[in-house]
Amino acid sequence: MAEAPGQGTESGDGDRARAATVRVFVALAPPDDAKDELARELGAAYEAYPHMRWNRIEDWHITLAFLGELPVETVPLLRPPLAEIAAAREPVELALRGGGHFDDRVLWSGIDGDLDGLHRLAAEVRAVVKECGIPFEDRPLRPHLTLARARRDDPTSVLEAAAGLAGFTGRPWAAERLHLVGSNYGRGPGPIRYRDIEAWAFARR
Repeated sequence: MAEAPGQGTESGDGDRARAATVRVFVALAPPDDAKDELARELGAAYEAYPHMRWNRIEDWHITLAFLGELPVETVPLLRPPLAEIAAAREPVELALRGGGHFDDRVLWSGIDGDLDGLHRLAAEVRAVVKECGIPFEDRPLRPHLTLARARRDDPTSVLEAAAGLAGFTGRPWAAERLHLVGSNYGRGPGPIRYRDIEAWAFARR
């Protein structure tokens, strides 16, 4: 069938606009063995609630600053100051603990450990973002690890899964790297996917 005049132009313009921006945040990530420990705890929930939109284990992260949609040419401005923060800081000692939910739709695991250090790190990250002239919504930090999202017609799965995590206490671990992450949020019908734009190791003790 012939394409209507201009029909391909609007889609192409949208694709180009999306290609010119990237959704960005700065985060920490638990080590693989800590993630595996939580995944084992979630085994029953995975079976009981298969229709929830579960995040991939490799995408689990603790957001320090969510910057939203940025022009791709802005991202390099963040690299030097974030690298300096990592080089000047020792790893933050944390642990995964318990579970909870936001608005009956989002399931998360809580964060325990050096929360004062975590808040100080987030404040430093947000300060350098502002110094780079990048506007973002500076919401209060609520440390958590997002695990899954319920569908709009499912009012109970997240509540039940969160209750099942109430007694979980993970082992302590050190956040070894500061991650600058990009996502494909809003760029298609599939699940959200994340990728490191760059990551910097914290200073060794």
